[in-house]
Amino acid sequence: MESKSYMVQMNGNGVHSNSVHSFNINGDIYSAKMKIHKKRWNIRASEMSKNTLNPIRAIVDGMKLSPNPDKAMIALSIGDPTVFGNLPTDEKVLQAMKDAMDSHKYNGYAPSVGYQKSREAVANFYCSPEAPLEADDVILTSGCSQAIELAISVLCNPGNNILVPCPGFSLYKTLAVSLGIEIKHYNLLPEKSWEIDLQNLESLIDEKTACLVVNNPSNPCGSVYSKEHLQDILAVASRHCIPILADEIYGDMVFPEHTFYSMAPLTNDVPILSCGGLAKRWLVPGWRMGWILIHDRNQAFGQEIREGLVKLSQRILGACTIVQGALEAILNSTPQEFYQDTIGFLKSNSEICFSALSSIPGLNPVRPSGAMYLMVGIEMENFPEFENDVDFTEHLVTEQSVFCLPATVANNRTYLTCGLLMKAFEYPNYFRIVVTVPEDMMVEACSRIREFCQLHYRPCNQESNDLDQ
Repeated sequence: MESKSYMVQMNGNGVHSNSVHSFNINGDIYSAKMKIHKKRWNIRASEMSKNTLNPIRAIVDGMKLSPNPDKAMIALSIGDPTVFGNLPTDEKVLQAMKDAMDSHKYNGYAPSVGYQKSREAVANFYCSPEAPLEADDVILTSGCSQAIELAISVLCNPGNNILVPCPGFSLYKTLAVSLGIEIKHYNLLPEKSWEIDLQNLESLIDEKTACLVVNNPSNPCGSVYSKEHLQDILAVASRHCIPILADEIYGDMVFPEHTFYSMAPLTNDVPILSCGGLAKRWLVPGWRMGWILIHDRNQAFGQEIREGLVKLSQRILGACTIVQGALEAILNSTPQEFYQDTIGFLKSNSEICFSALSSIPGLNPVRPSGAMYLMVGIEMENFPEFENDVDFTEHLVTEQSVFCLPATVANNRTYLTCGLLMKAFEYPNYFRIVVTVPEDMMVEACSRIREFCQLHYRPCNQESNDLDQ
């Protein structure tokens, strides 16, 4: 048998591009240079990042906005009550923060679920005889958004589905889709002050439904549900053994003739994760303090869900410790007059806006009952120049420098990103108005909207007559 030997001479890293190779075949030595391709960088974004999209931010950034240079911009689009400086938080809230900082007690890491004393303060603030709470029932989070993220993450696996309102807050979809969770939209009824279409809701439930999201008071609708309607919703959840994620960040931000009912005290058997925070009621969204209240009197969640929330909270080690240190004083010392003044302002601005827009042909605002928003329907058939609500609101900016957020998007060419059609609230031919702007700006904005609509309004019968002529 012939003897064959092979020797390869390379450098130590195995990726030399001009290595010398020597071969010994039947006593003869052969040398040859063989080129080995060097590895190239190939770094790709994760599928989770590709599937993460905040429609409101993306739409605002992507809209073709060229304000009228002769008119000052009035933005009625983003739900941050601090933007114009007319809604400051209370002095006692600020003092609580100053005291927490000056104490030098809250500069280190806190437990991932929050300081025990801070959790006790939240539990005591929201506790009721019908829905008792202890510190162990509270998870402190980095804003209500993280509370919602943890709640969805602990209840759902990839392939599950969750039921969310339509129109509704876009974050539910942003979080769920990035986690491989399907979204099913249940309808809200504008003719019934945005109550849930219970028949439609129940028809969506299947064996993969992991939770029902209920947002009350509502963003973007400004609706507040009656006790009876909430009990009807709970009855659906009870029949199908579906836990509820109650987004109650606007809890108690309701107008005087209405009452806010938290869901947990209205049921004995439906397990509820109630998400809230300081952002809206205390007017400090940038402080990023939220919480989850675990209501589980029937032990349906059991220990597994509680342990899951603790583990998930350990991913970022919780909320800001300075705010945690101030939390007890904030909850216990904020005067009722502060809450009442805020509600009074929001109601007054809502009434100004609703009354003004109700008298404009082609617009159909829905009267709000709380929160910071109202929705306005557009009779698109009477505005034939515009393709959809995005086109309408873009031209409103261009001509009148008033920016309202469109409720849906039908223009695939402009807003199709990563294969996902971006929709702010999943509701066609509506736009949302934020009512936190100063009163004079609200009056001016409504006047400009009227001028815009008068210029472009073409009743359907008038258009038909024009064509006949």
